[in-house]
Amino acid sequence: MIDSTIKFFVEGGFWMYPILLVGAIGVAIAIERFIKLTLVERANRKTWNELHPVMAEGNFGQAREMAAEQKSAVGDLVSMGLERQGAVRRADDIEIAMEEAMMEIVPQLEVRTPYLALFANLATLLGLLGTIVGLIAAFDAVANANPADKADLLSASISVAMNTTAFGLIVAIPLLICHSFINSKAGAIVTSLEMISVKTLNIIAAMAKRQHQAS
Repeated sequence: MIDSTIKFFVEGGFWMYPILLVGAIGVAIAIERFIKLTLVERANRKTWNELHPVMAEGNFGQAREMAAEQKSAVGDLVSMGLERQGAVRRADDIEIAMEEAMMEIVPQLEVRTPYLALFANLATLLGLLGTIVGLIAAFDAVANANPADKADLLSASISVAMNTTAFGLIVAIPLLICHSFINSKAGAIVTSLEMISVKTLNIIAAMAKRQHQAS
């Protein structure tokens, strides 16, 4: 198996190396994004589980201090909203503040993810380019070969030239799957942040209504 893989790679020629490099960079990005998003997801869940009961009780001052100390996307989001809640009472101003925080958070979640799709396409195109270059060289070689050997030589040359296309697809398909998975994971985090933003606004509005009724 190992010998066959090495033979397959070596016979592909020069263009196998750029495809390998593209694949290695893509895998590194996919691993980094997966780890980062997983840590963000866990930190967000932990922060919200701590903040939600405190806010539900109306202890916004304590929640504000807790959110400011948390190093998470949820902490930044809620902290921005609660800071504005402490300064003004208008729900629109609080909502705008939290939307501003979302605009800062979302790009950080999606950073480098588009490169996975780019590298997948690049690997495919490099594979096709390697095949075309290989076929050109094969036809040039066959043109000067013995007529009796032309068919066998051409068949062998085409087989070798197709290695780059095959390898390009071998690299591209997993990268596309990784891109879809990472994109979905980032989207799920953004959706959860939007839900937390709405819940926070609802809690603030409910507490303001209670205070108004009590007075």
